[in-house]
Amino acid sequence: MNPPTPSPPTASPLGAPEQPVVVEKLPDQIYRVLRHRIVHGRMRAGSRIAINDLTEEFGTSKTPVREALNRLEYDQLIITRPRSGTFVVQPTADDVVEVCQLRKGIEWVATGLSARTMPEALLRELREEIVTAKRHADEGDFEPFFESDFRLHNLIVTHAGNTRLVRARSSVEPFVQWLRVLGATGPHRIAGSTRRHLEIVDAMLDRDAEAAMAAAALHVDEVQQWTVEDLGGALGGD
Repeated sequence: MNPPTPSPPTASPLGAPEQPVVVEKLPDQIYRVLRHRIVHGRMRAGSRIAINDLTEEFGTSKTPVREALNRLEYDQLIITRPRSGTFVVQPTADDVVEVCQLRKGIEWVATGLSARTMPEALLRELREEIVTAKRHADEGDFEPFFESDFRLHNLIVTHAGNTRLVRARSSVEPFVQWLRVLGATGPHRIAGSTRRHLEIVDAMLDRDAEAAMAAAALHVDEVQQWTVEDLGGALGGD
């Protein structure tokens, strides 16, 4: 399977007519919509994907739909079974372990690098978001926690100053988001993640790279354990 094509560049700003406006290609639009549905649980794990229904929905031929599905299969969000059809992947415990192992390696390195470079003002802003998100979660609103969680880990990687780390993290991000939504949002998980997030940020504020890296590694290990436990029967067989 060929690797996914890079996302199209964003349109040029107004006032720069000499640069053409780039319109998102149809396969990219379909890919983006379907990926959003999968990672936010609107297309259930194990459900069958009817290509004819998608061509009718998007008002297009099968070609752009298949291109979008190829990218989703590269992301390991869907699977095509010969003579059976195409399905949203039912994640297994092995999937969770593999993704967390890769994520742990990426974020361990990125945290050590970013601990030395990330601006103090940004770290304090992230800390405030973490505390606020926990308060919302205690009231039953989990969306701020998801947003804070994504933003913290994303900014740590992007501030590492290593484009290959960014690409590696981007390659697993759809699956990470999906597992985050599939997993339970029980008080123990929110409280545990919040505690680790604060440990990471506080160590980075102290410019203690070793402590930040240790907290980041422990955090991913705990997320792996919680995800397998919380998903329970929702996980496919190994």
